[in-house]
Amino acid sequence: MQVPKPKHRPPRRESTGYLEGQLLVAMPRMTDKRFARSVIYMCAHSEEGAMGLIINQRADHITAPDLLARLGIETRSQDDEIAGDVLSLSIQVGGPVETGRGFVLHSGDYFAEDSTLAIESGICLTATIDILKAIAAGQGPDKALLALGYAGWSPGQLESEIQANGWLSCPADPDLVFGTDLDRKYARAMAKIGINLSHLVNDAGHA
Repeated sequence: MQVPKPKHRPPRRESTGYLEGQLLVAMPRMTDKRFARSVIYMCAHSEEGAMGLIINQRADHITAPDLLARLGIETRSQDDEIAGDVLSLSIQVGGPVETGRGFVLHSGDYFAEDSTLAIESGICLTATIDILKAIAAGQGPDKALLALGYAGWSPGQLESEIQANGWLSCPADPDLVFGTDLDRKYARAMAKIGINLSHLVNDAGHA
């Protein structure tokens, strides 16, 4: 698993207009199949661009035990049982960029000084193999999801897509981010914005 080295950032000011620490939600009319009905947790957003992880697309091609085994991480106890933390680890498609990279989005009860980035509201990002070893040993965070790949935008690209009505945004909360019912995350995120999908009409000019 190739990983970038996270950098510590100064506290984000509310007046910047950036979406770091918030949810980016695809409009129902999104035509890009990679992002259709996607909910993205924004890990970084500045004048230099943006980076986020899709949190509602399951990676059906691999399981957590299989992935950790490929990385050479022992997942079985002395009783030859797979650790419960490994079985509960959700693996998701984080985005179409660099799908060979793994990113663990997790609760703030796990923090590695040199590799964990605290984002907001008790949600952190760690992108080193050490956190996977900790999870396998039963010493990982209380809540976590592993995303393969990420979604990225060049400077000004995300802002342009938002202006073109491609995306909505709303505050994130750990229950939604780490919820295990991936199929309901999109509707839950829309509800946070105040949109009931059953009442939504996609045609322009109609409500």
